[in-house]
Amino acid sequence: MLQRTLAPLAMALLLPIAAMAEEIVATVGDQNITRSELEKSVKAELMKNEQERYEILEQGLDNMVSDKLLEMEAKTRGTTVEALKQELMSAEVPEPTAEQIQALYDQAKEQLGGQTLDQVKPRIIEYLKGQERAKKAQALLAELRTKHPTAIKLAPPTVEVSDAGREAKGPANAKVTIIAFSDYECPFCKRADETVHQVLKEYEGKIRYVHRDYPLPFHKNARKAAMAARCAGDQGKFWEFNEALFKATDISEPKLGEIATTLTLDKAKFDECLASDKYKTMIDEDVEAAGEAGVSGTPAFFINGRMLSGAQPLERFKALIDAELQKS
Repeated sequence: MLQRTLAPLAMALLLPIAAMAEEIVATVGDQNITRSELEKSVKAELMKNEQERYEILEQGLDNMVSDKLLEMEAKTRGTTVEALKQELMSAEVPEPTAEQIQALYDQAKEQLGGQTLDQVKPRIIEYLKGQERAKKAQALLAELRTKHPTAIKLAPPTVEVSDAGREAKGPANAKVTIIAFSDYECPFCKRADETVHQVLKEYEGKIRYVHRDYPLPFHKNARKAAMAARCAGDQGKFWEFNEALFKATDISEPKLGEIATTLTLDKAKFDECLASDKYKTMIDEDVEAAGEAGVSGTPAFFINGRMLSGAQPLERFKALIDAELQKS
């Protein structure tokens, strides 16, 4: 009896949820545009905004945590937070070497408007010393986080992205999975591939890396190259072909055959596979999955679902990977 009484109530509660999912946000003639359709069409922008919002919150939280830790340390030392900060800002640090000064000058030379090393040397010295003081301050804060156990519970935005059974490097039970959507003709993907090699080397045995294809429509050779790599995979040489494509300056169809020959593939089987468009559906699925995940360009990486877009430096990868390993 109770179940029969509750059933209409449950239906009444569920109906608004279903209606909300299909909320009509515009009508054009006799056609409707729903909220779910709208959000899908701008998912990449929404993801970007969500990530930017998280980064602002993360920075704000980090500052608040640091302030509280410094308050505790100042109390322990019998001083004020302001005095402790001043102490950190004026801490004794080694004088920069001539090599360090020259290296920074060379790096910034184009932005210095023709100023000589002698003219900017005092500023370079202060900048380098400031960096060393900042390192000392960060080391103290890291020590204080251990002294006063600190747990960060702010959760980053994540997207559920499947590996779809694609080729992978690393152990299946790794604590961190990186799923990449990439394009063999994209210069940023080629640059990012070098960083990926550094990541795989530094975290060997700790991460699993998956390649999915996202050939951009204006890259005329990218889709065929993606198919070629999959055909090479039929003969156990996907990663070798993948690497050769990222290193190549020419990935036109004749070049694909040359790579196959260099890798000692069975050329007849490779050519037959490539001509058959065997992997067209697989690549279409990857493109669709990328769109659903909010990808709008290449390369795009999902580190345990945390999106990292573009050819990011090693430090950005390490920050996300270390955070995920720490969580696990």
